[in-house]
Amino acid sequence: MGRIGLALTLAGTAALLPGCYPGAACPAIGHVAGVSLTVSASYAKDVGSLRLKSCLDGECTDKELVLHPGSVAVDQGCSPEGVCSATSSPDGTLQGFLEMPSISESAIEATVSGTSPAGIALPVRTLTFTPKGDYPYGEQCGRVISAGLVLDADGLSQA
Repeated sequence: MGRIGLALTLAGTAALLPGCYPGAACPAIGHVAGVSLTVSASYAKDVGSLRLKSCLDGECTDKELVLHPGSVAVDQGCSPEGVCSATSSPDGTLQGFLEMPSISESAIEATVSGTSPAGIALPVRTLTFTPKGDYPYGEQCGRVISAGLVLDADGLSQA
């Protein structure tokens, strides 16, 4: 291989190197706009169904939530070869999500209503809060805005 061939090979290799560094690529994960709701473990037994209404910039979305059991990740450690694992374990919470057409860092007014397992109306809870923006995958991957709420016996709070 001559000098020109070697130079072209090195230049091509150097152009590929930035893709090899951690953090250079962004995950191919879509982000669904909406508000997540967690019912605390201590209050979950009192909840049969929930409805969430969220209003952002004059546009409201209102829907009965599908509630799923919540869980936490439990670290199972790493092998000597560096292979790490975790498992999911129920934590007693309930999780729901209200999809919205879009979400920004403007204030959201959220109202939660529902019934107990016996069909008795739960107290209506309202909270105005501001969603949070962050760069969970690095600034090169763009800003992700999330809106999360927690419902317990004392009321509604921002997650």
